[in-house]
Amino acid sequence: MDRLSLILVIIGAINWGLIALFQFDLVASLFGGQDAFLSRIVYGLVGLAGLYCITLLFREREKSTE
Repeated sequence: MDRLSLILVIIGAINWGLIALFQFDLVASLFGGQDAFLSRIVYGLVGLAGLYCITLLFREREKSTE
């Protein structure tokens, strides 16, 4: 679950970077516009993944025994 959430957050970050630099929304262009059903699902999943990744900030890290 952690890895999937991180992948979705990375996709969202790349999309926001493209919007900021080139005014190009990759998700919207792939799935038929910002109001398209599939685009809204992707946006929603990215948002949920971002919320889930907040939990990563508060987890204890495993100690390395090297």
